[in-house]
Amino acid sequence: MKNEIFSKANSRLLMISIGLGVMLNPLNSSMVSVAIPALQQAFNLDYTSVSWIVLAFYVSSAAAQPIMGKAGDLFGRRRIFLSGLVVAFAASAAAPLSANFVWLIALRIVQSIGTSMMVAVGMAIVRVHVHERQASALATLSIFLSGAAAIGPFIGGLLTAHWGWPAIFLANLPLAAAGFALARRTIPRDIKIAAAGEAADTSSLRFWITRFDLPGTLLFAAGLSTLFVGLLSFEPGGSLRSGSGPAAVWTAIGATLFALFVRHELRAEAPFVPLRLFVRYPALTRVNMEFMLANLLFYAVFFGLPSYLQQVRHMNESRAGLLMLSLGLCSLFFSPIAGRWVERAGAAVVLRISALAMTAGSIGLVFLNDGSSLFLIVLILAAFGIANGLNGVAMQSALFASTPKESAGVVSGLFNTFRYLGTIFSSLLTGLAMGGEFTGAGLRTLGLVLTAAALILLASSVPPRPDFERRTDRK
Repeated sequence: MKNEIFSKANSRLLMISIGLGVMLNPLNSSMVSVAIPALQQAFNLDYTSVSWIVLAFYVSSAAAQPIMGKAGDLFGRRRIFLSGLVVAFAASAAAPLSANFVWLIALRIVQSIGTSMMVAVGMAIVRVHVHERQASALATLSIFLSGAAAIGPFIGGLLTAHWGWPAIFLANLPLAAAGFALARRTIPRDIKIAAAGEAADTSSLRFWITRFDLPGTLLFAAGLSTLFVGLLSFEPGGSLRSGSGPAAVWTAIGATLFALFVRHELRAEAPFVPLRLFVRYPALTRVNMEFMLANLLFYAVFFGLPSYLQQVRHMNESRAGLLMLSLGLCSLFFSPIAGRWVERAGAAVVLRISALAMTAGSIGLVFLNDGSSLFLIVLILAAFGIANGLNGVAMQSALFASTPKESAGVVSGLFNTFRYLGTIFSSLLTGLAMGGEFTGAGLRTLGLVLTAAALILLASSVPPRPDFERRTDRK
């Protein structure tokens, strides 16, 4: 009864408090796209090196979100949400004081963990405490997430142009403070979450290590990070970057750690990533791989074009951010359209249109040169924005069609991990295509690779019939 009264009286304030928290992750991932040239100049770095400001955020987010989702189940979602706001506030306040780029990357990782804590439990809080018009509440959170990503480059451009790159970190402080004050007041206290009848000593360190799958989590994070360090240690053409160490050794270590991770997960009682689920349902694997590829395409443009506009076309941060706004606004506008379209025609049709739009935008990159009109750039950005708006809703629908109901929560968390893996690969691909300097020729090379990736996505844009339905039919 109390929950029902709560939902009627305070659900709007609850949605605002959660929205202020969850928007910090996409806002901070997108604002930095326009500040990359300023960071290059401030720390005297090439593009491949400075791309770690993007890569580190997504590597840590990819690992942190499922971990923090599990932590919310074990320790309470309100506690994790409020802690995330404190961590994000502290990291954002300290980042402008970084003595060097290594310290900035370390604080960026802490910031990503803090913002991931809120994204990981925000949806769960809404599902538990908002009982009336729950679908509308979840759509509202999606607007916070999409809106933050949409306006991020524009805000980042304005802040960087007037106050320099530290401003993109300091901008988080009022949002985090307001979110904490409101969330502390509106999010109900957690009811103790424990498995009924669980005969285990919850004060035992071994118990919590098993529940968290600490070995699997560490192997996943270490393997992913080491593998990308190795790959980023190569210059285009195969030579080693000076001072980075043997790239082949780092890559081999990363691959070995991943092999150990797979072996461990297949044997673990409560695996960090339930690999057997993906083996059992191949359609689920396919949807997640498509989602990763779609995010690779989108974020390669999302992070690549601002640097092209500033370093090759010599635009200032404000003007580049204004142009990038066309991508975000198209994405935001087409998201609700996609929802209605999926309901009427199904996800397959919408996924095909999204893949076609990405193919057209990628081809546009191939023909883009230093004398191309700004209208062509706007068309390319609009194509990727439309595709992203359609793709987000359609992929989620395809995921649910490919997921057994009893595993929906676990799979939803992993879905976000594949999103981050796509952004990680996009940063890696852009860095390899550009090398140490962003050029028009490098952008055209990137466009060729993205065109091939978009054609692969287009060929695979019809979701198969879920395997779990076939098994049910046999029964």
